[in-house]
Amino acid sequence: MEKLRHLNYVNDETFARNWARSRAHSRGYGPNRIEQELRAKGIAPTLLREVVRELFADMDVAEYAGRLLAKRFNGQDLSAPRARARAAAFLQRRGYSSKVIFDLLRYSIEED
Repeated sequence: MEKLRHLNYVNDETFARNWARSRAHSRGYGPNRIEQELRAKGIAPTLLREVVRELFADMDVAEYAGRLLAKRFNGQDLSAPRARARAAAFLQRRGYSSKVIFDLLRYSIEED
């Protein structure tokens, strides 16, 4: 165990940062989903909040969610209630807040 610590393999902070960055960039996960996954992995609450805050501090979460939505629904009309509900559920499963989802879907409907 000491050898692993010396090689920096047993480091919750490094693991949490790498895990969060990977999930956000490769899968498009939002702050809530990443926080939930890190909590399930046993990362301390203060550390996981710090990691998530730092990761999403540099990016516009709504813009990121909008790109994800555009990629997933590929230009489909989201003004119908059923399509809007599917889009909202998709973003919610990905870990975006209700505020981001509401603002994004309302904005795209007004834009049409």
